[in-house]
Amino acid sequence: MSKVALVTGASSGIGRAFSERFFLRGYKVVLVGRVQEKLDEVIGNLKGEGEAHACVCDVSVVEDCQKAIDSCITKFGKLDILVNCAGCMFFTLMKSQKVDDWHKMIDANCKGVVNMCGLAIPHFLENSKDDKHIINISSDAARTVFPALAVYNASKVFVQTFSKSLRCELVNTNVRVTDLQPGDCRTNLVMNNTDTDALGKVGVAGGELVGGNSEADMDRTMVLDPEDVVDAGCYAIDAKSHIGVHEILIEPRNQLFGDPTSVNA
Repeated sequence: MSKVALVTGASSGIGRAFSERFFLRGYKVVLVGRVQEKLDEVIGNLKGEGEAHACVCDVSVVEDCQKAIDSCITKFGKLDILVNCAGCMFFTLMKSQKVDDWHKMIDANCKGVVNMCGLAIPHFLENSKDDKHIINISSDAARTVFPALAVYNASKVFVQTFSKSLRCELVNTNVRVTDLQPGDCRTNLVMNNTDTDALGKVGVAGGELVGGNSEADMDRTMVLDPEDVVDAGCYAIDAKSHIGVHEILIEPRNQLFGDPTSVNA
């Protein structure tokens, strides 16, 4: 019987890449995002032998998350894998008072992970005959501090600590938890950043994909593809059932680990 996976943030970036890989593997996949049209566009371009279902959901709203879990169970009868990709990142200085940006990061990065995990775990434990897996996408920002990202850094440390706590709670159950920590990845994560002072401090361009819009000008050693992160996630999923792949830090080969301003790079 094929695996059933639910992926949040499925309309773009790493979430979309996970959805595409799972479908290619023949999984049944529930794609969760906030905009129906974007989810439909992803589903229309999936290749493989899987099945797909879209569910509109704001992960910061617990009722929406319950609807997504219920939709998955109703449609496919079970849930085996939860991948929490929904999130956002805003470079911002606290003095800039970008209050909406602060709360968007807390809502998506923290509340969303708590809501989805909290609602999925009872189902996982009730169906203990099969192995289950939670993959939470945190960040290398959970391991170090990057400038102009105070709220984002803290939100990803939250995900890392929350994931560790879940592993403690789920010892001697059928549920594995993996904290996946990507570095710079070619997504639209900074596309909507507007704090020009913060962007200037770190030398990041707003309104562009991470690594720049031009693939020809992109430094290949300085940015991951979403599929690279999915490879790491699938390594954890495919590990033998007695193995727990608890944390994976994956960064571009030449990305400096830590604050690049500290070495004037």
